[in-house]
Amino acid sequence: MFLGREFGLALISLISGFLFSDNRSNPEGYVRDTSAIRSEYDFIIIGAGSAGAVIANRLTEIDGWNVLLLEAGEDESITGQIPLFAASLQLTDVDWQYKTEPQANACQGYVNQKCNWPRGKMLGGSSSINYMLYVRGNKRDYNKWRDDGNTGWGYDDVLPYFLKSEDNQNPNLAGTKYHGKGGYLTVGEAAYRSPLSAAFIQGGVEMGYENRDCNGEFQTGFMIPQGTVRRGRRCSTSKAFLRPVRHRRNLHISKNSHVQKIIIDPITKIATGVEFEKQGRKYIVKASKEVVLSAGSIASPQILMLSGVGPAAHLIEKGIMPILDLQYVGENLHDHVGLIGMVFLIDKPYSVISASRVMNLPVILNYTLFGGTTMSLLGGVEGLAWVKSQYANQVDDWPDIQLHFGSGSEISDDGTAVRFAHGFTDDVWEQYYKPILNKDSWTIFPLFLRPRSRGNIRLNSKDPYDKPLINPNYFKDPYDLKITIEAVKISIALSKTEALKKMGSRLYDKPFPGCEGFQLWTDDYWGCWIKRSSFTLAHTVGTCKMGPDNDPTAVVDPQLRLRGIKNLRIADTSIMPSVPSGNTNAPTIMVGEKASDLIKQTWL
Repeated sequence: MFLGREFGLALISLISGFLFSDNRSNPEGYVRDTSAIRSEYDFIIIGAGSAGAVIANRLTEIDGWNVLLLEAGEDESITGQIPLFAASLQLTDVDWQYKTEPQANACQGYVNQKCNWPRGKMLGGSSSINYMLYVRGNKRDYNKWRDDGNTGWGYDDVLPYFLKSEDNQNPNLAGTKYHGKGGYLTVGEAAYRSPLSAAFIQGGVEMGYENRDCNGEFQTGFMIPQGTVRRGRRCSTSKAFLRPVRHRRNLHISKNSHVQKIIIDPITKIATGVEFEKQGRKYIVKASKEVVLSAGSIASPQILMLSGVGPAAHLIEKGIMPILDLQYVGENLHDHVGLIGMVFLIDKPYSVISASRVMNLPVILNYTLFGGTTMSLLGGVEGLAWVKSQYANQVDDWPDIQLHFGSGSEISDDGTAVRFAHGFTDDVWEQYYKPILNKDSWTIFPLFLRPRSRGNIRLNSKDPYDKPLINPNYFKDPYDLKITIEAVKISIALSKTEALKKMGSRLYDKPFPGCEGFQLWTDDYWGCWIKRSSFTLAHTVGTCKMGPDNDPTAVVDPQLRLRGIKNLRIADTSIMPSVPSGNTNAPTIMVGEKASDLIKQTWL
């Protein structure tokens, strides 16, 4: 029995509502909006995302501390808990729906050469909208932070914070040196695997890579991914860290609260509170100890600049009186960007096709009752790999390429969500993808892990509701494109392994629109396709860079304190000096855990 997508989702919501009732004793019950906002708290946290939710939980472990957590969005939706449909959350009310400025070397196949930049606008932030992949990065990422002068941020320093959060469900990993057990954050594999996932792993072995836990001792290799999921459903930081403690009397959570600015005394340079708007009413609330800014790599520098902290000339241009001239607020923006939309066709009925194999009554009932089936797949991602280009050190465990393997592709959902999330124009869709709609296929998303290009965040105006100007400068450094082309070539090589050839795997070889003038399968052709079909993994970092006293580009110190302003700390991806070699949700949660301890060390 085939069910329409909307009816199927409604059915899941209805059954889930009966089975998982929202009551006071339920540790996963929904967070209620605070009914009364006090005039003063010890701490005000801006942003209830991957770091902010963690910090709110940890600070309210201290009975004598009162905490106000501000979130611009609402709570999560029930349908948003279905891992497979992560892409369908993008371009909705729970997404900030950012777009980049027009890019000279990327996003060229999209409207106005602008890339979509999805970001979560709800409790849990982007952990409530992402693909849930639990990836920590490489040991050397953190050791480089430490060696650059960020004392306390080496791998041995941060590993305990990864472990502290984690409740790993794999009995072979839980409680070992590299994986925690009993933390708030549930981590595990999807409850379903297609035959394509086994072929991906075997293909990697054929290419000389090991099948291993890439969050463990070594990163280089292929793995079945783990994700932040619980009983087949998304485990955001809201579900993990906020819902279990939502009844703490010293925690007030205010939803639909749009921050206008941080209140900073221009003479003493002390942060004293936050101004925000909620349901048409303006609030000014004091913080007796600290304001903690955890709004993410886009909104955190935006809020700082709205508050008078940033490049003075830029602030004056926008009509904002500078309180502190910090030239590098909003700078050092970088991200993982790769080629989206590759389609590899197969002859076996193994891929995830939503119309015939997902949206039917047996699958929906199985998933709703037991958490299994294709619906539990992490945004459709069934494999991860960290591999080396010809330019990487072949001996060191320092891969420069990451691959995301999906057991479906752009053509697998009837064109209902993924094509819009990725930003393809109607012309590209009609010309390239629609002729093979719903055929069995797989895809891969290849990317360069350590981009050299840097961009920035700037204000569009002094209106807090006006989205900032986002210029990532993708592929400005030619080396980034060079290694991304190598990543594509490795993906093609994977498709030609015996494990995948047994399924009849072959690249859909129609020339990509806009690249017809290049000889197929050459570096120039791949470069054209990458530039036309570039897409973010939303791993943006660096816009409030952490650094030691002798680093003139640092916005915060290794204690995450804003330089030049007292009682203001930043804790999110914006403080990362360089992007970790992988997905950034787990590292952001780690930052939240470590920031909580830094705050406690200051005030206890």
